[in-house]
Amino acid sequence: MKYRPPVQVLLLLMVIVFPVSAGAQPAPGPPAVGVVRAERQQITQTDEFIGRIQSIGRVALVARVTAFLEKRLFVEGAEVKKDDLLYELEQPPFQAQVDFNKANVAQLQAQHRNAELTLERAQYLLKTVAGQQSNVDSALAQERSLAAQIAGAQAQLQTAQINLGYTEIRAPIDGKISATEVTEGNVVSPTSGTLANLVSQDPMYVLFPVSVRAGLDLRNRYQTRGGFSAVVLKLRLPDGRIYGQEGKLDYVSPTVATNTDTITVRGVFPNPLFPGVQANAPAPRELFDGEFVTVLQEGVQPITVLAVPRAAVLSDQQGDYVYVVDAENKAQQRRIQLGQSTPSTAVVSNGLEEGDLVISEGLQRVRPGQVVSPGPASPPPEVTPRGASAPSQSAEPPSTGSETKP
Repeated sequence: MKYRPPVQVLLLLMVIVFPVSAGAQPAPGPPAVGVVRAERQQITQTDEFIGRIQSIGRVALVARVTAFLEKRLFVEGAEVKKDDLLYELEQPPFQAQVDFNKANVAQLQAQHRNAELTLERAQYLLKTVAGQQSNVDSALAQERSLAAQIAGAQAQLQTAQINLGYTEIRAPIDGKISATEVTEGNVVSPTSGTLANLVSQDPMYVLFPVSVRAGLDLRNRYQTRGGFSAVVLKLRLPDGRIYGQEGKLDYVSPTVATNTDTITVRGVFPNPLFPGVQANAPAPRELFDGEFVTVLQEGVQPITVLAVPRAAVLSDQQGDYVYVVDAENKAQQRRIQLGQSTPSTAVVSNGLEEGDLVISEGLQRVRPGQVVSPGPASPPPEVTPRGASAPSQSAEPPSTGSETKP
């Protein structure tokens, strides 16, 4: 009797030998892409430069006489006011010299008075037979000699008084004072070096180099709009935050640095105390002398430009390009020229027309001439203002080129 396999085994063999078709897969449709319309926007032109904060006033305090340093009357690192007493030097020797010179002046003044009386008597006797012209001449010479000696003694007295004043070293400007280089008990002199440094705090300069080419571009851009008054300066601090005070340009170097081919430009920024912070606090102000910052130079008047999202712009060896969607829903490559741009917005100076549909999403699925399924691009997420708290932007290396802020 023949062996007949079970029905289940036969069905399994049929599936293995003749697999059941799961149905033909439909052909994939055109790739979905997000598009935006190239439109004209009002933007503020912005240029970035690397700068350094510099105090307007900077004084190296030195002794102007030789004496022992007796007292230091300031807190190191604190802010002081103009004419505040900072150091006291040994005064008795200088006070004694002043007293000596005063006595010398008084003695000469007494002798001069006696010479004046002698001259008056000689002039009176000259009217009589007992008078002689030689006596008058001798008395006159003695009076004039003593008058000259008095003038010299008074000059010596004034010098002694000046030297006595130098025993008190006062602040010549308002500012923050450094640590003292010489402590009490040491002898100081004009050759002993700096005792301490004093730097002003408010306002502050910011100096930044600008290439000659960029300087010419800035001059052409703003000269007809008001020059310095057409520009507002802002600062991005080392931690990425935007400084809360605005500055203004006040100086451009008349010469070009030959080693870097740059021009030094200077701005002025307020540097007020933090609200509720005492001036003697460790860091009562935002800006520090010598601090590196990024200078944002913005135009006061906005301009109108043709712009697209920066994500829509691609680049290759031939330059920048975008994909636009034509009337037949085909993606066409379009070569463009960019103006000043930001990480989020690209300013197109040539290659696009207002109203062109530009692909900004799904670019990795697009090929030139390919039919696509266009749809509105998703709106960009709300971003915290640049430099305020976004770590991704604060981590970007600062550029020395130009950019435009929408």
